[in-house]
Order: sequence, then structure tokens, then C-alpha cells
Amino acid sequence: MKSSKKDNVILAVIAIIVVGLIIAVICSTQNWGKTQEDINYEKSVKDLNKLYSSIKVKELALNKDYEFVESENYTVLPDISEYPFVVNPTTDNYLVIYSSPEKAGAGYESFLIDVANKFNQSGITVDGVPVSVGIRSISSGLAADFISSNKYVPDVYAPSNELWGELLNEKGIKINLVEKRIAGNVAGIVLSRSKNDELQKKYGTVDEKTIINGVLNNEVSIAYTDPYSSSTGLNFILTTLYNFDSTNPLSENAISEFKKFQQNIPFTAYNTLQMKESAQAGSLDGFLLEYQTFVNSPDLTSSYVFIPFGVRHDSPIYEIGDLSDIKKKITSKFVDFCKSSEAQGIANEKGFNGLNDYSYDRDFSREKNIAKAQGIWKTEKTGNSGITAVFVADISGSMEGSPLLKLKASLNQATNFIGSDADIGFVTFSDTVNIAVPIAKFDSTQKSYFSNAVKNLRASGGTAMFDAIIVAEKMLIEAKEKNPDTRLMLFVLTDGETNRGHKFSDIEDITRNLKIPIYTIGYNADIDVLKQLSNINEAATMDAENDNIIYRLESLFNSQM
Repeated sequence: MKSSKKDNVILAVIAIIVVGLIIAVICSTQNWGKTQEDINYEKSVKDLNKLYSSIKVKELALNKDYEFVESENYTVLPDISEYPFVVNPTTDNYLVIYSSPEKAGAGYESFLIDVANKFNQSGITVDGVPVSVGIRSISSGLAADFISSNKYVPDVYAPSNELWGELLNEKGIKINLVEKRIAGNVAGIVLSRSKNDELQKKYGTVDEKTIINGVLNNEVSIAYTDPYSSSTGLNFILTTLYNFDSTNPLSENAISEFKKFQQNIPFTAYNTLQMKESAQAGSLDGFLLEYQTFVNSPDLTSSYVFIPFGVRHDSPIYEIGDLSDIKKKITSKFVDFCKSSEAQGIANEKGFNGLNDYSYDRDFSREKNIAKAQGIWKTEKTGNSGITAVFVADISGSMEGSPLLKLKASLNQATNFIGSDADIGFVTFSDTVNIAVPIAKFDSTQKSYFSNAVKNLRASGGTAMFDAIIVAEKMLIEAKEKNPDTRLMLFVLTDGETNRGHKFSDIEDITRNLKIPIYTIGYNADIDVLKQLSNINEAATMDAENDNIIYRLESLFNSQM
């Protein structure tokens, strides 16, 4: 009897040891074959679920907006008053010139401002009449939109490159190329020295073709800006399509390769600063930049190499429409002034006129390829991934009045720019968090639910912003489990004054490991707090008080969705 009891005890001990060993083996092998990134992701999902379980979440009833009318995509252009003269005309007879910002800004970007001021001070006359110029600093893409819409039309257009002039020509706008170059410049890929050395060792040479194929083969990580607004972005997608098929860049093969290429582009950047910060944080091997900016950036020249691509960015000059004889003569005088030795000396000091030996032999304007290439990018930019996004709106008491009205207007108008193939959800927050619209395809029904939810927003209570972000991230992760290829995005519209629930430190590492970019839009907000959120995964922050937020959101959605 005693022996039997003793045997049972031994067997029980053995069983416990065996079970313990099995558990130990399972624990020690469950991460075999996984990267550290995979392990961090799985841990962050568990941490997210734990945080979510502590939050009281209310799912609101879905109701349609029966007054909702689905709109076609349209462009909401900002008012020209947001782009005041950076050089004021000084006479009754003058030209209005829209110039790209790299030559009509501050510091080393002030070439055209300096030259125009000297021109206006020089007492130049035409047919005995004093003349002058007025300069507005407007990005090449936005200026092209102003001109093609006939909303605000200048006398003279000075974009970064000739692609914009060709694009306007494709759209039937009457333009006249007066001068191909007033300040020499080149677009390029700024690549880290370490990645450049790696490619050099493997392929023997590093040029645009090496990098494009490197992206295609997932050997190089780069980002670029929206080709509807950015000169380097437009130049780059055309260069990429021609790389895939030089005889027909719009062929099925070129488009198929471009879709594969896009699968390895982490994001389309909102602006150059976003790309630069991502590269310097180690998230990108390279990004697009003009040579003039590169040579004026010691932090880049010390750690990166510049690899030119595409057409030159020589700041051509175009007359728009039917100018009067006197305006044509002013244009001619101003171009001659820009090309003078004194003006070119200023250009040299600002970093222009470098890489003069670089040339490019492909004709992007053939068969009206530019607008078609933009259309291919817009359709295929997400590759085979698709987009899933959640909007998070602050309805706390501090948003009452003007901030909430602006937020609602932003959502009502800007969502017209989101395609019906995107998956969209909507979350609101004050003291608590509400799932106002669960994630679904943004078809007419979902848009009607979304519109009704926005229409019924009311401000009250405290601000549990990070609780709302946790809820939105859980929604996004659950959507990704159903569709692993989808690309996740989160938009937070708020004044940033969190005073309830979780803190930034609770979600920072989780968000980083889940790789969910958080785009923030501030309404009378603490912008620095919002930048902290957006910087986790290289997203962008917009200030609704200072930016034309509808146009900015349209540009953002155009580049991302």
C-alpha cells in the first residue's frame, strides 16, 4: 500500500517535470524562425489588446444621411491671398510671375527674389514706360492647377522643370516657352553612403536604373513626393515608367512592373522634410531632392551621395495666354536680366548651376504621356495592397465652436477625395471613445454613414485622445488580419489637449512596432504634441489654423489613398 502511494507520488512528480519541460520547450521554440520585428509586432498586438480591455468603448448605431449626395472627385484650390507677393511690383506696368519655391523662398532659395528686386530697382523701361515684376512663390504643381483651372492665371510661369509646361500644353492651355533655363538645377536621389557602397560593390555602378531595380528587388528603400504637386515626384514616376519600358512607358508591362515597384515604396511623402527625417531616422536609404538643396545641406553632403535622374530642373520661363506687347517685352527684358553675369553670379552663390554636364535624352512629352503617367500613378500607387484608414475626431469640450465647425468641414469636403476602393472607419472621443462607423469599403452607403456621423458631432467633456488611438489601432489590426496586404493609416483631428485616459508613452512603442502612420490635423492645437505623434512612423502634421486644410488634405489623400 505504502509502495503504491510512493509510486503514485513519483509518477506525479515525473508528470509535473514532463509538463514543465514541454512548456519550456514550447516557450523556447515558439519564436524560432521569427525576426525580431515579428516578435515585436506580436508583443505589441498583445499589449494593444491589454490596453483596449481597460477602455470603455461604445459602438454607435449606424444611420444614413438621407441628404447626402455623392460627389465626383474635385479640386478645392486655395485662395491666391495665401500666396502673397514675395516681390511687389513697383510700377503700373508689370508682370505677375508664379515661381517655384526653390528660387523664390528664403536664404539659399531666394535667387529669383534677389534678381527681381534688382530688376525693379534698376529703372528699366519698355518703350519709355517704367516696368517691373511681381513674384508669387507657389509650388509648380499648384501653380499648374491654378492656370489650368483658369482660377488665378499669371502672366509668366516659372516652374522647376519643363514637364509642367508640357502638362499644361497637354491640357490645351496656351503657353509659350520663352527660355529653357534661368538657373541650372538637377533632380536626384539622395542615397546613404553605406547603401551606395553596397550597391557599388554588387553592381559596379549606381545610377537611376540601379536604384529603381534595387527598389523592385526590395534591396533599396526610398520615398518620393506626390507627382501631382512635386516636380521631383513627377520627374521620378516618368523616369521609373521609362525604365520599365523605354519604347512605351504606358504599356501593360511597364504598368505591371510599376505595381510591383510600388509594393516596396513605404510611403508617398507629404513633403521633403518628411522624407529627410525618415532617412535620418534610418527608415529610408534615400529620397528625392534637387541638387541645389543638397549642396546647401551639410548634414546631407557628409552622409549621402547625390545620384541625378530624369529631365533637368533648369527653371524655364513660360508666357501664359495672349500677353500684350508690353508684357511680352517685359518678359524678354526680365529673362535677359536673369541671364546676365550678375544674376548668374547670384545663382551660383545660391547653389544653382551645378552638374552642368548632366543631360537626359528621353522625351517625356511624346504622345501626351505626362498626364497619362500621373493617372497610372494615381490608380496603381498602392500596388496590390489597398488602403485601410480610420479617422479619429476630437469632440471634447475644448473643441466647441470654431474648431469643431472647421473639423466637420474638413471631413465633409476632404472625404470626397477618397476612392470607393479604400476601407474607412470613424472613431470619436471625449471622456469616452465611440466607434461611430466600423471599417468598411467607402462606397456610397459607407459615405452616407460617415456623413451622418460627422453631421451629428457635438462637443462636450474631456479629451481621451490616446484611448481613441488605441481603439482605432485595434480596428486597423483586426482589418489587417482579414486582409494582410492592406496598408494601414490613421488620421487624428484634434486640438491635442489630452486630459483623460492613457498617455503618449503608453502607445509610442506599440504604434512604432505596428508601423501604423498617424497623420495629425490640429485645430487651434498644440502642434508640437501632434508632431510627436506623427513622427513615430514618419507621417505628417498639418495646422488647420495656418494651412488651407481642405487643399492640404486633398493633396495628402491624393498621395496616400
